[in-house]
Amino acid sequence: MRSLLLACTFLSLSLPFSLIANAQQKQDPRAQAMAKTAVETELAADKADHTRWRYRSDITRPEGHFLYIVVETDKGSVKKKIEENGKPLDGGALNSEMKRIDSFVHDPSQQEKQRKDSSQDDARAEKMLRMLPDAFLWSIKSDSPTVTTLAFTPDPNFSAPSMEARVFAAMAGEIVVTKPGHRMQSLKGHLLYDVKFGFGILGKMEKDGTFNIERRQIGPGVWTITESHIHFNGHVLFFKTISEQEDEVKTDLRQMPNGTTLEQAANTLRPEPTSLNASR
Repeated sequence: MRSLLLACTFLSLSLPFSLIANAQQKQDPRAQAMAKTAVETELAADKADHTRWRYRSDITRPEGHFLYIVVETDKGSVKKKIEENGKPLDGGALNSEMKRIDSFVHDPSQQEKQRKDSSQDDARAEKMLRMLPDAFLWSIKSDSPTVTTLAFTPDPNFSAPSMEARVFAAMAGEIVVTKPGHRMQSLKGHLLYDVKFGFGILGKMEKDGTFNIERRQIGPGVWTITESHIHFNGHVLFFKTISEQEDEVKTDLRQMPNGTTLEQAANTLRPEPTSLNASR
């Protein structure tokens, strides 16, 4: 979802009047309060979490299917591609991956760029998360002893403060919140209407685009996204296709020791995929 929001930052857009005219749902204060509590819980947990993890990242994009091993550190993340389109990388390709990783480890400018990009992404994501309770009309879809499913639709009275927020606020969907704990277990939604860029002159984001985020607990008080499925389409200037298509599944999560350096992270990746395959 972040990539979609970032792609819309520099494009002017307009939402159709029918978005406002057709909104009939009323706000359920109890459901809205639960959404707000879940947001506050996630923000507090994120600030308190200093753990770093190693995991397998299985990504599918229009250009292909890729398998990476990712290692997080306090100074950034390193990742090594080990498969492409179902085939293991050969020795030459794996050596090229390690050369790229070593270049990153010894280049402060690359590290700073990653840090800035990550910080900007996190800031945008936090803004969207904080906006969640107020941008939508909330209702309780279902309730059980372990989870509550909250449904959301656009609030016609919400005034979006930015271009990306206006795209965000054109969605409807649901969030599953755990009981107790108030943690977001899943978040999914779809774009209700075509979102036009420059009043349709420059193009549009097509309705029915979808996102689906799955999360699970991986440590005491620590939750992470384990699956994300992003599918949006559209066009710009009548010819160029907008394609935000990405599926990622994270598996084999293992906590890294505190204080792991970039060099140490790179060294753990150096023998891969041999040691990974041997342990499976």
